[in-house]
Amino acid sequence: MAFEIWLIVGVFFLLLVIAFVVYFIAVFNGLVRLKNNIKKALANIDVLLKQRTDELTKLIETVRGYARFEKKVLTEVTKARTAFLDAKTLPEKAKASDAISSVLKTLFAVAENYPQLKANENFKQLQDRISGIENEIADRREFYNDSVNTYNIRIQQIPDRFIAGMLRYQPETLFKAEEAEKKDVKVDFSDIAK
Repeated sequence: MAFEIWLIVGVFFLLLVIAFVVYFIAVFNGLVRLKNNIKKALANIDVLLKQRTDELTKLIETVRGYARFEKKVLTEVTKARTAFLDAKTLPEKAKASDAISSVLKTLFAVAENYPQLKANENFKQLQDRISGIENEIADRREFYNDSVNTYNIRIQQIPDRFIAGMLRYQPETLFKAEEAEKKDVKVDFSDIAK
């Protein structure tokens, strides 16, 4: 009788250990999947930002052909592109990306004042391409932030918090715009020669 009780207790503890190991593996795999989704989402953003940067070079060359076009805007586009290429961290990339978006809005607004430029087929194609990329970037940022949010919630909830702690997983940073980048772009046409 005593042997049977010890056997039952032993089987119970063995099943308990197996259940804990299976649960640990499931949580571990879930956290790894979330972490890799974040990396993938960030890489997708980088691909689109690189595409936009490549298109900016073509856009600058197209616009540069119009001698009367405002040089200040072209300088700002070039500076924003350079700042993005020099950015290393996520906050730096976010700031540089937002600066490019802002300067592009200004560039496209100023281009409205130049009918020949606006009618240029290359300019129209580039403008459409960059606008499409901007929309894709916004979508990818949303996916990235959703992935980060899900991951951050998981590593802060019990019992996943304990496993994340053992793995030394830290909260990830959301991709967000700087306060200055959220303001409306002011476009002043008063100093443009006609």
